[in-house]
Amino acid sequence: MPHPSALHQETELLLSVSQGDERAFTAIYNHYHQRLGTHIYRITKSTELAEEVVHDVFLKIWLNRETLVNVENFPVYLYVISKNAALNCLKRAAREKALTTELDADFDQISLPGTPEDDYRYILIDEAIDRLPPQQRQAYLLARHERLSYMEVAQRMNLSKETVKKYLQIATGFISEYIIKRLIISTLIVLQYSF
Repeated sequence: MPHPSALHQETELLLSVSQGDERAFTAIYNHYHQRLGTHIYRITKSTELAEEVVHDVFLKIWLNRETLVNVENFPVYLYVISKNAALNCLKRAAREKALTTELDADFDQISLPGTPEDDYRYILIDEAIDRLPPQQRQAYLLARHERLSYMEVAQRMNLSKETVKKYLQIATGFISEYIIKRLIISTLIVLQYSF
């Protein structure tokens, strides 16, 4: 149980944060960010996602700082919003992964004469990657082929992590669409010659 004076000091800090005091915010951040990161890591099982969620949670707290005066138990408040943020982050990551899995499933369901499926898959992926704008292509290749994290790609390309994430989302969507369209065309050709 925290000492009463520590609770009083935290209440004063939160009041200062609600009034826009950046030093008070830094003090709250320094006090909680590591524990919060550990808590979120238990949910996400990913250091990168945990860092991202901690950053997002504290950004949200700062942007909504006026509401802190209504918070009675800050640690509980912090853990609840961070848990929700972590679960949302996992859902987003699952949706991104589902796109790739969906592509694999599409390939598994179709066999094309004269071309081994795996070869055809890589041909289509390469074609789609070649059609991406240069920045998106570079981000995609660094993330998917070199297995770099968002942060590493951002540093390598001198971009923000958010921009890298956006590039990867757009690139993945384009590649999916391109491959599905090509699969439909190939399927129609196969059907045409089988009658």
